[in-house]
Amino acid sequence: MGIQLLALQLANEPTPPPPASDSPVIQGLEWAASNFIGFFEAAGKNFTGLITGILPTLIVLLTAMYAITTWIGEERVTRAVQWSGRYAITRYTLMPVLAVIMLTNPMCYSFGKFLPERQKPAFYDSAVSFVHPVTSFFPQANAGELFVWMGVSAGVLKAAPEKYALLALLYFLVGIIVIFLRGITTEWITNIMIKRTGQDAVFDEYDRAFKEAGTRRHKAGKAVAGGVA
Repeated sequence: MGIQLLALQLANEPTPPPPASDSPVIQGLEWAASNFIGFFEAAGKNFTGLITGILPTLIVLLTAMYAITTWIGEERVTRAVQWSGRYAITRYTLMPVLAVIMLTNPMCYSFGKFLPERQKPAFYDSAVSFVHPVTSFFPQANAGELFVWMGVSAGVLKAAPEKYALLALLYFLVGIIVIFLRGITTEWITNIMIKRTGQDAVFDEYDRAFKEAGTRRHKAGKAVAGGVA
C-alpha cells in the first residue's frame, strides 16, 4: 500500500525541466523553435482583429463616399473643386481636403489638373501632407498608412479613452493649418525659383493656355446645359 501511494505521488509531481545547455548557439536555436509558431499566431490574431475591426469600417466609409459623390454628381464636385482653387486660403485647405477624402491616396493628387502649372507643386505639397491627419476621421482615405494615426492615438486611447474624440479633432484641424502653411510657402518658393531661372515667359504661356482651356470648358458646359434645356 505504501509503495502504491509513493508511486501515485511521484506520478503527480511535475517532471523537472531538462538542464539548459550552456552553448549560446543551442540556446538561440531553442528560443527560435519555441517562438517560431508564436510569431505566426500573433500575426493571425492581428489579422483577425483587422477583419472584425477596421476593415468593415473602411469598406462602409468607401461606400459612403462613393454614394455621396454619385448623389451630388461628378460635375458639381468638379465645379466645387475648381472654385476652391481660385483663392489661396481655399486652394490649400478646402481643395486638398476634398481631394483626399473623395479620391483617397494616391488619386487625390489628380485634382491638380484644375490648377495652373505654377500652383501645382504647392497643391501637391498640401495634399500629400494631409494624407495622415485625414485618417483620424476618414481612415479609408489612406488605409495603407493608418498605423500612423493608430500610433499617435494608442497612448491616449489607453490612458484617457474619453479624450480620443478630442485628439482626433485636434489632429484633423492642426493638419489643415499645416497644409495651408506648407501650400503658401511652397507657392512662394516656386515663384522665386521661376524668376531666378528665367522661366517667367514659359509659365506665362502655361497660364494663358490654362485660361483658354478653362474658357473652352465653360462654353462647352453652357452649350450642353442649353441643349438639355
